[in-house]
Amino acid sequence: MDYDTMDVDEVGPRVTVREAASDHVDFTLSNVDLAFANSLRRTILAEVPTMAIDLVEIEANTSVLADEFIAHRLGLIPLNSKQIEDVLYTRDCDCDQYCEHCSVTLTMAARCTSDEIMKVYARDLVVGEPRPNEWVGNPVITDEAGYGAVICKLRKGQEVRMKCVAKKGIAKEHSKWAPTAAVGFEYDPHNKLKHVDYWYEEDPVKEWPKSRNAKWEEEPQDGEPFNYNAIPTQFFFELESIGNLEPDAVVQQGIKVMQQKLAAVLQELAGDDTRNGDAGGDGFGGQEPDGMQAGGEYGIDPGYTTPYLANGGQTSAWGGAATPYGATPYGQNGWNQ
Repeated sequence: MDYDTMDVDEVGPRVTVREAASDHVDFTLSNVDLAFANSLRRTILAEVPTMAIDLVEIEANTSVLADEFIAHRLGLIPLNSKQIEDVLYTRDCDCDQYCEHCSVTLTMAARCTSDEIMKVYARDLVVGEPRPNEWVGNPVITDEAGYGAVICKLRKGQEVRMKCVAKKGIAKEHSKWAPTAAVGFEYDPHNKLKHVDYWYEEDPVKEWPKSRNAKWEEEPQDGEPFNYNAIPTQFFFELESIGNLEPDAVVQQGIKVMQQKLAAVLQELAGDDTRNGDAGGDGFGGQEPDGMQAGGEYGIDPGYTTPYLANGGQTSAWGGAATPYGATPYGQNGWNQ
């Protein structure tokens, strides 16, 4: 098997932040291959953990909306997920259903007593104590009025009383745990590599205008021969957060998740101490020769331990797993900014 498919220079991955704000970040990622860049995009979209309302206990609902309708709207309200590492997954907690270690409880109680229509907003969700930290579970409110999303409307005499339980999850399970509204991803804006075959009627240049990322790469020359060995090395990301995590935190969490997954793969390939054994064992992995450390050569530290597994180990600038090449696959302690 060829492990040298990622052809990069000595500096390793390089990030250039082009624009940054409280709700979005625009950056370029270079000196990596297409598989790596696309893996980061997919991880950010689907595997960064956040908080979202997962259980709704309805005590009273005399509004015109069905119970399931309101429960669905509650689940889509963004909740602050800062330092979500303090929250356990429910499946990893010792409790029966939920507790203060793996969930946050929110309550909502509203009753209309006037002749005017009353709106119930996200600000009306009251966060209960105790909870893992002071931020997690707070409804995200970004409008100038400070109301947040509308949950429902009530007329005189109508009321809603509900208890909501927010849990930690990822968007692969349900989109309500998604940390981003969108992740823009582009490479080769001039289509030099011919990975895209544009459909056009008369003139592809006029019918397919170049994106603003085209200014960051050299234009092809007229009559330039096609390079069959060329590969994309620069990728343009534009990430928009929904407010539960800051954009830079979303990217950092995505990198951390990738490092955890790669460290788990390396452990499986090398064989875990807890899974290697003699012929009478559980059959996972193979027995290491006498005198060899599990997963390494004779007397050599395997080098890919991770702080998210049992015995700790080297960490990168993002807190993720080290690899056989050092703190990152490129021998650097972090990414070049």
